[in-house]
Amino acid sequence: MGGRKSSKDYESTPFLAAWWTYLSLAILIAFGYLRDFLRRIGLDKNHSADERKNMKEFVPVSFESFVDRNILKRVNHCVSRPIISPPTVEVDVLERTSDDGNWHFRLTGRKTRCINLASYNYLGFAENEGPCVDATAHALQLYGAGVCSTRHELGNYRIHEELERTTARFLGVDDAITFGMGFCTNSMNIPVLVGGKGCLILSDEKNHASIVLGARLSGSVIKVFKHNDIDDLEEKLREAIINGRPKTHRAWRKILIIVEGIYSMEGSIVKLLDVIRLKKKYGAYLYLDEAHSIGALGETGRGVTEYWGVDPGDVDIMMGTFTKSFGAAGGYIAGSKELINHLRAYSHSTLYACSMSAPVAQQTISSMKIIMGEDGTDKGKLRIARLVTNTRYFRQRLREMGFIVCGDDDSPVVPLLVCVPAKILALVEDLFERNIACAPAVFPATPLTEGRIRMCISASHTRQMLDKVLDSISEVGDRMQLKYSL
Repeated sequence: MGGRKSSKDYESTPFLAAWWTYLSLAILIAFGYLRDFLRRIGLDKNHSADERKNMKEFVPVSFESFVDRNILKRVNHCVSRPIISPPTVEVDVLERTSDDGNWHFRLTGRKTRCINLASYNYLGFAENEGPCVDATAHALQLYGAGVCSTRHELGNYRIHEELERTTARFLGVDDAITFGMGFCTNSMNIPVLVGGKGCLILSDEKNHASIVLGARLSGSVIKVFKHNDIDDLEEKLREAIINGRPKTHRAWRKILIIVEGIYSMEGSIVKLLDVIRLKKKYGAYLYLDEAHSIGALGETGRGVTEYWGVDPGDVDIMMGTFTKSFGAAGGYIAGSKELINHLRAYSHSTLYACSMSAPVAQQTISSMKIIMGEDGTDKGKLRIARLVTNTRYFRQRLREMGFIVCGDDDSPVVPLLVCVPAKILALVEDLFERNIACAPAVFPATPLTEGRIRMCISASHTRQMLDKVLDSISEVGDRMQLKYSL
């Protein structure tokens, strides 16, 4: 573990790139105000009279609305592209065009086959054939497509209980509870764990929106610590213990630290050993979101606890999703029997949300058993090994070319720092023309001067595919002067 690279060992934004970013945004904003003026006097042909008339009844939304009209709408063609195939290593993308400045799109009838770097299919289980697909098709015939009820009413199938037992066994904990949606696993369950006054949440500044929402809904006091910064976390813990609650200075009823295994925009891996040390030292609880790390890290795919050699019992609340490494949908929370029984009784996602679809549950069970080797083969072990090899190879080649690559060497989330928004979109478009699909990430999802493209590596990517992507990125990077490390 000592040789593993820190998540902040990558270079920061070059001064020239930051300067161009601010300048380009200033120009965009200036032209945006000009376009708004032209719209008011009816001279903007890309924004029809009918559209303006329909918007008159809407409540005006300050600067967010301005950004949406004049900046985000200009880049809509790069995002939300419709696909018509499973999200395997190659994906069929429908081509579309717009006649009114991206306010509306129409399909051209053509499709493009692309190498897929935009899906979280880390272990390649999002397949259109194989044992997982066969088992899922059988579950569809046996149970149907939907449950049409909550777990507390008539929506509790034996397959749900099997999934929870399998998940707990995979993670090495007492029990687990599953939910039909990963986002709600965080947003609806954090309030159940730290609800009301007298509770403090310490949240990493790069935590996912579902965690942010759950923390706000809980009504607890929230303090944000710098990303993966153990010193800042300890300082805030010490301050919380010494000063207590605001005004009353009474001791906190509960302090909950929330971190992620792999941060989806940064590609960084949590410093779990240090976080657990602080959690024990100050008597706090630890909530670990493994949405991106479960299945993708560790020798047997058991996530960031295995990666760092940590006893799963040292993590109070283990959360994860089935939407990435398992090729399915939904999420889980795992831990002690007492914790899971509490959630079964009080979680809104159990009481009011419809149960997970049985075929989705079967897909998760099948892929999880392959990872554990319970199918009688070593296919799961080979997938994990290929993911590690592909990830390290891809990251190393990008760095050798002179690109700034964020995150840790073993993270299959590979953000490539581009900085200038116009260059980010041009890069995405240029790669798409070369049959490579990847996703842009710009402000507010990232800091203003740290825009990037985010690529996700899969065990199913072949070396030939990765080399094609690398050669294309290198060629475009030379033309756009994106090799900031050279």
